[in-house]
Amino acid sequence: IPDSVVSIGWNAFIWFGAGAMACALIASVMSFCGHRKTTAALSISATLILLTFIVGLWTTLDRPPLRTTGETRLWYSFFAMISGLATYLRWGYKWIIPFSSILSSVFILLNILKPEIHDQALMPALQSPWFIPHVTIYMFSYSLLGCSFIIAVYSLIRRNGMQEEDKMLKSADTLVYIGTAFLTLGMLSGSIWAKQAWGHYWGWDLKEVWALITWLCYILYIHLRILRKGQAKVWWILLIFAFAC
Repeated sequence: IPDSVVSIGWNAFIWFGAGAMACALIASVMSFCGHRKTTAALSISATLILLTFIVGLWTTLDRPPLRTTGETRLWYSFFAMISGLATYLRWGYKWIIPFSSILSSVFILLNILKPEIHDQALMPALQSPWFIPHVTIYMFSYSLLGCSFIIAVYSLIRRNGMQEEDKMLKSADTLVYIGTAFLTLGMLSGSIWAKQAWGHYWGWDLKEVWALITWLCYILYIHLRILRKGQAKVWWILLIFAFAC
């Protein structure tokens, strides 16, 4: 890795964050103008800018940047861009890029405006080796399920024809299937982590209970879709409710 990358620290994040947001903003405009290749190129550029900073910070810290609040938000912004770009490239929804760009920019701005969270270390119990896979799996899952949420909101507000409705449902299904799979892996890794940290796999605290409720909502959606029970409106409402959970 070049020395210029190795020396990257939080003091340089404002430049990387601003560059990523600028690319994402222009990509959002280009998506509505119908410039697919330009949109994809700018979105990829925004993602690569964040990835460069993550790699540089990782090397500088000599550990994965997943211990502090600022580092966690950095990954949220990164995965939000990836999920939005993947959804756009797969199904061509021009409004998904602005959604993912705004979501990512919120976390970037929080890191720029609140530099005190960059070194805000997590409590000792959260510094387990299981923290890294657990958090990254969950964040990736949330980014995919977030895309299914915006598809549900869009479809519920705007009345589509049968063909368009079917396309929307199939794309939401794919996102939910993959997102729920990662959500399940996240819960399993979290239970193993809890066993090591606190001596039991499940404690029925509020965070665990709401994680279970969220998981059950998405499992219910998957079963209803497989059995073809209910109408599209019911499925969209369930997706919105699940993401709210």
